Amino acid sequence: MSRTTCPYCGVGCGVRATPLGDRTLKIEGDADHPANRGKLCSKGTHLGETVGLGGRLLHPMIAGKRASWDKALDLVARRLQETIAKHGPDSVAFYISGQLLTEDYYVANKLMKGFIGSGNIDTNSRLCMSSAVAGHVRAFGEDVVPAGYDDLDQADLFVLVGSNTAWCHPIVYQRMQAAREKRGAKLVVIDPRRTETCEDADLHLAIRPGSDVALMNGLLAHALRAGLVDLAYLEASVSVPQGFWDIVGQGSDLWSVARICDVSPEQLLRFYELFAAHPRTVTLFSQGINQALRGTDQVNAIINVHLATGRIGKAGAAPFSITGQPNAMGGREVGGLASTLAAHMDFTPDHVARVGRFWSAPRMATKSGLKAVEMFRAVEEGRIKAIWVMATNPAVSMPDANRVRDALAACPFVVVSDVMADTDTGRFAHVRLPAAAWAEKDGTVTNSERRISRQRQVLPLPGETKPDWWIVKETAARMGWASAFAYEGPADIYREHARLSAYENRGERLFNLRRHAAIGNHAYEAMEPTRWGRLPFAHGRFPTPDGKARLVSTVQAALPEPLKDWPLTLNTGRYRDQWHTMTRTGLSPKLARHREEPLVEINPDDAERLGLKEGDIARVATPQGQSLFRVQPSEGQRRGEIFTPIHWTGRQSTGGRTGLLPRPLTDPHSGQPGFKSTPATIEKVEIEWRAFLILRGEAVAATLPPALWATRITVSGGALYELAGTGDDKLLDGWLPAGARVEAADPARGSRRIAVIVDDRLAAVLFLTRTGELPGRDWLIAQLDAPQVTPTLLAGRAPGAQPDCGPVICVCLDIGLKTIVGAIVEQELTDVAAIGKAIGAGTNCGSCRPALARILAETVTNAEKIHAVE
Repeated sequence: MSRTTCPYCGVGCGVRATPLGDRTLKIEGDADHPANRGKLCSKGTHLGETVGLGGRLLHPMIAGKRASWDKALDLVARRLQETIAKHGPDSVAFYISGQLLTEDYYVANKLMKGFIGSGNIDTNSRLCMSSAVAGHVRAFGEDVVPAGYDDLDQADLFVLVGSNTAWCHPIVYQRMQAAREKRGAKLVVIDPRRTETCEDADLHLAIRPGSDVALMNGLLAHALRAGLVDLAYLEASVSVPQGFWDIVGQGSDLWSVARICDVSPEQLLRFYELFAAHPRTVTLFSQGINQALRGTDQVNAIINVHLATGRIGKAGAAPFSITGQPNAMGGREVGGLASTLAAHMDFTPDHVARVGRFWSAPRMATKSGLKAVEMFRAVEEGRIKAIWVMATNPAVSMPDANRVRDALAACPFVVVSDVMADTDTGRFAHVRLPAAAWAEKDGTVTNSERRISRQRQVLPLPGETKPDWWIVKETAARMGWASAFAYEGPADIYREHARLSAYENRGERLFNLRRHAAIGNHAYEAMEPTRWGRLPFAHGRFPTPDGKARLVSTVQAALPEPLKDWPLTLNTGRYRDQWHTMTRTGLSPKLARHREEPLVEINPDDAERLGLKEGDIARVATPQGQSLFRVQPSEGQRRGEIFTPIHWTGRQSTGGRTGLLPRPLTDPHSGQPGFKSTPATIEKVEIEWRAFLILRGEAVAATLPPALWATRITVSGGALYELAGTGDDKLLDGWLPAGARVEAADPARGSRRIAVIVDDRLAAVLFLTRTGELPGRDWLIAQLDAPQVTPTLLAGRAPGAQPDCGPVICVCLDIGLKTIVGAIVEQELTDVAAIGKAIGAGTNCGSCRPALARILAETVTNAEKIHAVE
């Protein structure tokens, strides 16, 4: 058994992983890890399903052909050197990832900024939390998160802003729920969408997108009027710019703020009253704040409230940025962003000189590099002629992704280090390098509360895969810098990283790992989770020249009116059980069942007005591009707004390509793209037939069947394809494997059913209809593992009546909607805890508990209506 760390969100949960042979793992939460205390969400629970070798890149590849490491790295080093010699150091770039370990990050940053001599290294964390970084630096003088998870145990009020915490950070959400159950803490959710995080909230403010500054300025103005501003704290610890209070007061009366935010004055006053009544307030914010064109101002508007009321540096009182990736914080510590140097230093001359001395850098970068959107624009324009992409998939995840693809296609030299053999970005690579995956990596990560944890190798490196730090250091050696990169293992890198954090640091930077600067290999291996800067700002001192924090004047920007040609506003985000572009979670049959297709969620009134019904295929378009989605009317959507998920790529679907849609516009301070408010349209796409195809594992292909709408998910034993299209459906027959065919057809309904039998076992089924209904998929999927074929196969069900469990709600325990509703009705269950006790739903990770609460309420309401009629 190895104690390691989950590779998903920034909560940083501890995991106990036990190899069971044949690359399978038993996964348990680590009860001794302070971040999660043994709990895991659905994604962490099913990590064991994602460590197989299916689809892995196991050997270096040059121009699509297998090559040796020597040849591949020699080519990378030579092309980088040639490009630098001919066009200068700024003609090359690295685009890296919060999936890297801190040691990987450190080596890549050192090579680019200290030896190549350019700031052109940026990370996909730019897309998720760089506005929080910029806001912290403006307010505190350093990128320090002034909160920890123990604050959640002591807070009396939680304010969640732009965060679907129940889905995206389930363990944090459960910790807040525990505080509510034990101590009566209150919960306010501020989000344009009514997500499952809102289900049990004391107050949900469904504000207009982009109106967060007005809301927080209004709250601060109310705090001033109500005497909640801590004048003594401001005098001692906070610098207030001239005219600050005048700016805060402009248009910040209750009715003006309510009008801007599009909420009722009564709701707004309730928020103010809750804030006033609970001094121990933790405000948690995430992508809904950061991924905005004024994200940094939104961050500072939140921090202003906490600084002005003295709700910071105290137990249970702080603004808390909760990060989206497992090592976004570690990347920030080592300077993975183009706008920073290592160890929380920046590009001031003294910091540049200091880092240069420490590294003995021959060619130290002296200015910020290009941020993510700027970087790929420079690739498109030919200013960057060689780019190395590590552990991320920008051809999917960047805004205006078609433009990114065009840029990569035109780039003279593209290197991709990745775990998977076939990614949307990897298809543009001249050289592909096989990197170690989560269970094979060794190093450290830092979570949202600044806690450093060990990620330990659980499984051997397969094929010729190598750790990312090794790949970079070997490239550096070939470029002539072997002695500066003579690391024998991750412990060597971590020690250097710790020494740099302490180098010439006389307290002006809070980030300081001095006690680890001489850590031995054994101590590094045995390292327990440790948090740096344990109680930042507790004494009212900040890492600024005068020791004071800064209030930052923020003004609510004018909110755009709907455009004639693009009348809707597109919001984007995550699903509960998927992660980024699904290269890992897409391997798990369990995780696929929560949301099997990419949906566009739309208010029912808008859907009716536009002629859209649940299950229709619709085209969502923006000025940047278009893609197809399955329609899902949702009362949780505000009128005039739609929502799509970020996860689907061309590998899993012909639609669902959200990355094609957002504008490549960025926050002026942080460079973070604004994914949350893109002008859009939606229209129904007419189809003539619907179908599904189930293939046993060996028949599953890398491409998708010929259909207008085709999505693929992993299921036990193979893959399930949902299909829809126009014209000749006979083209699908070519996707069936060779074998004995059993067929049935109903020409009147335009339906066909085909099963393929190989060695007396089911190899494939295709069910298609033009006017009728399709049967459920679960029983047919189960037949892939059956030892023999059932006579009722083409009926799509087992002999006799079979229970329909409905769509899966509790992924951990595979419990469906109809099972839950049946238990509520038959056993007269009255709360979520009773549901858990009766059938187990919600008792593992707890991320489905908001859904259970909603189902319970709907079931009780429906029962009351039926009773009233009777």
